[in-house]
Amino acid sequence: MPNIKSAIKRDAISKARRLRNLSNKSRLNTARKTFLAAIEGADAAKKEAALRAFSSEIDKAAKKGAITKNGAARRKSRAAALVAAAKA
Repeated sequence: MPNIKSAIKRDAISKARRLRNLSNKSRLNTARKTFLAAIEGADAAKKEAALRAFSSEIDKAAKKGAITKNGAARRKSRAAALVAAAKA
């Protein structure tokens, strides 16, 4: 437990950020599961809509700092590849 006032404040800030990132990552994982379920047996239009929704959630998480910009790009690329493979 920190004794210095500034360290106590940093600890509180770190805990708040951790909870916020945890919440954002949870939303992202839920969106990923929804996306994967949607591309299983859906038609092409539903797959594209699921990809757009998932990409939007990825962008939101990256914007808020929950994931990195490159990590967001990688996840979107892999999701697009899944949709492309499912079409073929």
